[in-house]
Amino acid sequence: MIIIADSGSTKTDWVVLDDTKQEVFRTNSIGFNPYFVTSVDITTEIAKNEELAAIANEVKKVFFYGAGTSTDVNREIVRIGLNGIFTNAEFVVDHDLLAACYATYMGKPAMVCILGTGSNSCYFDGKEMREETKSLAYILGDEGSGNDLGKRLLRAYFTKKLPPHLAKAFDDYYKLSIEELNKNVYQNKFANAYLASFNKFVVEHKDDPYIQKIIYDAMTGFIEYQILPYEEARHSELNFIGSIAHIYEPIIRSVLAQYHLTVGHIIRKPIDNLVEYHKNYLITE
Repeated sequence: MIIIADSGSTKTDWVVLDDTKQEVFRTNSIGFNPYFVTSVDITTEIAKNEELAAIANEVKKVFFYGAGTSTDVNREIVRIGLNGIFTNAEFVVDHDLLAACYATYMGKPAMVCILGTGSNSCYFDGKEMREETKSLAYILGDEGSGNDLGKRLLRAYFTKKLPPHLAKAFDDYYKLSIEELNKNVYQNKFANAYLASFNKFVVEHKDDPYIQKIIYDAMTGFIEYQILPYEEARHSELNFIGSIAHIYEPIIRSVLAQYHLTVGHIIRKPIDNLVEYHKNYLITE
């Protein structure tokens, strides 16, 4: 059996194929970003998935693409974790940005952007991926992502910048103290996902002018820091992957238009296209 996995910081999508490239089943688990989880965490969490555990010894190859796997050290953390349960398999472990390239490739070079819990970008010519800017993760970077939107909302609430009606709605919904916030941000290894969870409030109030400005400013930051450094962005389409890109597509298109940039495809979940790319190009008999 062959496994294709696409992992963000929050969730991993798993697709299992048989030796004839036919799909056997799909399942989900938590995300495995090696900046926040260990090899033991990965093995332990996968073992909790009864479907994956049941076929573990039959798996011959695993293609795993994940957030945080852009360095050799982090890829090895993931490989060891996978090998802890898929003991008979070979592994291809690479960056989720490469998975986004494969999933959005339609035969011509393009900019590829991830907007989910975190954010990232690159240029893909059909064979090679190039990152002009490096991801600075959720503390220093991730402009336009779920955790960026969460941080902007929290900052506005606790500094009393939210309009009264939004502040009341936020208080009624979360009843969040500064002590609880600080504990969940500064003593929580999954702080990025925690911050991104506040995007639910942003979505529910996305038609409010103040919230629209928060979203607009976040997407402007993404363009300024992660897109404009690429010369190719000015004459290539921008393809997007991720839930944030899907939810806020109209605002993203509006921001891009201000910079005279062209939108290509916006895909919420890359797993379907990613599986097809592997069937066509990467899985050999």
